[in-house]
Amino acid sequence: MSTLLQKLTLDDWNEQYATLHQQGMKEPFYGGPLCRHVLDGDTRLEKLEFDPSPAALRLWNLLLTEEQRLHTARRQGRHIVGTMKDLGTIPVLAHAFPNILPFYPDGAWWTPCIMEMNDALLHVADRLGIDETFCPVRAMLAAFVTQKHFPIPDLLICSAGAVCDDFSAIVQRLHDMGHPVHWWDIPHRREPAPNEVSVQLPGGCIAPQTQITFVASELKRVADALSELAGTPLDLNQLTATIQRINKVRKRLLSLREKVFLASHSPLPALELHIAEMLSIHFCSDLTETEAVLDDLLAEVDRRINTQQGFTSTDAIRVFWVNPVADLRLMNRLENLGGRLCGTDFMFTHAIDPIPESPPPLEALAQSALADPMVGPTQDRARRILRDARTFAAEALVICRIPGASHCATEGPQLADTIRAELGIPCIEIEVPPIEDALDGSIRTKLEALLETARSNRRDR
Repeated sequence: MSTLLQKLTLDDWNEQYATLHQQGMKEPFYGGPLCRHVLDGDTRLEKLEFDPSPAALRLWNLLLTEEQRLHTARRQGRHIVGTMKDLGTIPVLAHAFPNILPFYPDGAWWTPCIMEMNDALLHVADRLGIDETFCPVRAMLAAFVTQKHFPIPDLLICSAGAVCDDFSAIVQRLHDMGHPVHWWDIPHRREPAPNEVSVQLPGGCIAPQTQITFVASELKRVADALSELAGTPLDLNQLTATIQRINKVRKRLLSLREKVFLASHSPLPALELHIAEMLSIHFCSDLTETEAVLDDLLAEVDRRINTQQGFTSTDAIRVFWVNPVADLRLMNRLENLGGRLCGTDFMFTHAIDPIPESPPPLEALAQSALADPMVGPTQDRARRILRDARTFAAEALVICRIPGASHCATEGPQLADTIRAELGIPCIEIEVPPIEDALDGSIRTKLEALLETARSNRRDR
């Protein structure tokens, strides 16, 4: 007999927290009730619905205490490195240096959502000439100006070349403001020419060996910059060991996704799954705790699968979701309308796929970097989505456009047309601002229509 689990509001979590403590729940050093984060300004939490497990509490607390850990690391004398845009490559390299802690200032793009615009980061960005025609990652620029969030990094490292135009412009503005940036180049991934030596990358794409060699040389330049900061040369054996450890983290996440997407009852809500995937980018500035959080989530998901517990009914429409949401509440909305998450491409699949372990470590990282879905042809990304959508039996596709993002203007229709033609499932594009309240009715109507079309298709089979 299956059991439908109920999500909790923030007020509900206060009671749940007390109950769990009475039952002997033990927490990590960053633990505590979720409601305390509202006092820090994270008021969007009051509008969200949460998984009620200790594993989910640990996940949220890890996410919402990252800035504190970064400030603590600075006080302890560790070097703070801001890695930008590559979403999953440079942190691996940085973690090979014991006295360096990498993080993504890019993560500030969620701050306007979590703080419901109360920190006025987007208004500060406006005054700096980076207005709403840019992606919400412009909040990162304002965070550097206000200095109320993460500590100013000792070194900024940013990929250039086949990357988002918005992001490059914003980081150039940072450089002009006196924050020196170490740039490294990532070329547009291309199909190998006839008779050209090629390599299959993580995720299944193919790239010419010449591009891999070039990116490895760029990563060597990054390693030299990190070595200068750390005061010690890169230890290739340590980098190899770091890659092996991070691959274990990625395999945990791949296992979590597969279990959740294939289960008859969704054993982890879409919101928490979204947050868990984000850990793969830089481990929320704590690799050890990321390992522990994923272990807890896997144990909870296994328990729920074994006892036939979940948050959606067996007839929920299986939705594949493309691109992260600027407003996290939309993950709740999907399930409340009768859908469930059964596949994702949040723009960093290369940070989930294991890094090759047989090549020399810098070449292995180069292969991982070139597997980035955002540096290659849209059709490469479409093929990956098609493969995963078939694996997880997707019945509908949502492409979430990011306001102002240059890559969303033409990519969405290409992806939708390909998926629609190949799978015959309904597809929609929706644009989600950092706070979607004003568009709530419109977005709800589009999602309802998508889910009803998928139900109709199911009945017609």
